[in-house]
Amino acid sequence: MWRRVVKGRRRGVRLGLALSGGAARGIAHVGVLKVFAEAGIRVDCVAGTSAGAIVGGALAAGMPLEEIEKIARGLRWRDMGRTTLSRLGVQTNARLEEYVRAHFPVTRFEDLSTPFAAVATDLRTGAAVVMRDAGDLALAIRASCAVPGWYVPVTDAQGRQLVDGGLVANLPSSVARSLGAEVVVAVDVNYEGAKFLGPPTSVVGVLLQSFLVAQHTAVEYQRQLADVVISPAVGHLRWDEMGRAEEFIEAGIEAARAALPAIKELLEPQPAEDPGWFSFRRTRDRQPAKD
Repeated sequence: MWRRVVKGRRRGVRLGLALSGGAARGIAHVGVLKVFAEAGIRVDCVAGTSAGAIVGGALAAGMPLEEIEKIARGLRWRDMGRTTLSRLGVQTNARLEEYVRAHFPVTRFEDLSTPFAAVATDLRTGAAVVMRDAGDLALAIRASCAVPGWYVPVTDAQGRQLVDGGLVANLPSSVARSLGAEVVVAVDVNYEGAKFLGPPTSVVGVLLQSFLVAQHTAVEYQRQLADVVISPAVGHLRWDEMGRAEEFIEAGIEAARAALPAIKELLEPQPAEDPGWFSFRRTRDRQPAKD
């Protein structure tokens, strides 16, 4: 868990969540939400990428936490995709869009109870596409989860081909900040990498390890933009292991509980501070907490 100082803390601080992508590992986000609920911590806005968009979108739509957990425990890959004859992917993830429409309380950004943004990637330009404020929530979540090469790109109303947001912003801390968050808590389910992988023994292995290194480097910048980073210990679990929801949730709970003191301190009302005291606190708070 990492944390940094927040300047100008005051009563009524807006807390934003940034939920990373990570396929089945995203189930760990549910454990974090459970700890927040137990501690009475309110989330004022949320940004999510890929799996984080599913969990974050459900939260923003006003779905009860018990229902979010039920979905996390029961969701399977067959609920998200089906084989297609398209040359652009092995499967289409239209089923995920249908699933969201069938299970979420609302499916329009305008109707969300909490401000939310989903991040996808414009396949042509390589730019991040942040979907928020207005439009189709189900389509946005589907686009954010469209793993390139496996799922067919999702075409939006502007004609853009959108794929998984993890390519450009797997940990959307800056997006959460853009929603008005003064304190950003990021949940990075990929921080531990892939402990189940040994040294590469093939070209495919080298490519996979290279991708993980590149993604880790890109995410590090977004980790620094957050005020607290929660890193569930799930590096030993594969991204496709949907059936291990209990372990993912418990890892999220454990990591979130460890981060609670830092989060609560950031949210506490602070008395008026003179510049000297502020300088002292900033120096003290810059020290990162141990993961």
